Amino acid sequence: MRTFLVIIDESDEARAAMRYAARRAVQASGAVHLLALVAQQNFSAFGGVQATIEQEARDRAEILAHGVAGNLLAESGIMPTISVKIGNGQKIVSEFLEAHSEVAALILGAAKGGNPGPLVTHFGGAAGTLPCPLYVIPHDYDEKDSDHEV
Repeated sequence: MRTFLVIIDESDEARAAMRYAARRAVQASGAVHLLALVAQQNFSAFGGVQATIEQEARDRAEILAHGVAGNLLAESGIMPTISVKIGNGQKIVSEFLEAHSEVAALILGAAKGGNPGPLVTHFGGAAGTLPCPLYVIPHDYDEKDSDHEV
């Protein structure tokens, strides 16, 4: 089954990317995989404090992912797969793509303004070496306002 991988957070661009992925998945009778990234905390002399902070961040990411999944199910009828990973976002996404050949496209949302975001910058520069197409969706993209089909 063709799977559309979306990196999610609480941003407008992530929501736009998720809506785009849902539409593509519906058209292709495919699936959506939501990947929530949690930044690894800097080393703390108090390991218990660091572990607690990381667990709280992971819990927030899981709550966010499940909320997004519920919205996606309500809007498109697709129940996505959810993963939450802690660490370097670029490395996590690269390793995920290497391990999951079913991913038909990596769909990222571009932030408003001059800097589209670290993942878009990184993967945009590496697009020719990715195992799947890269779609970069503007933060305010809405196909309902668009006259063309992608």
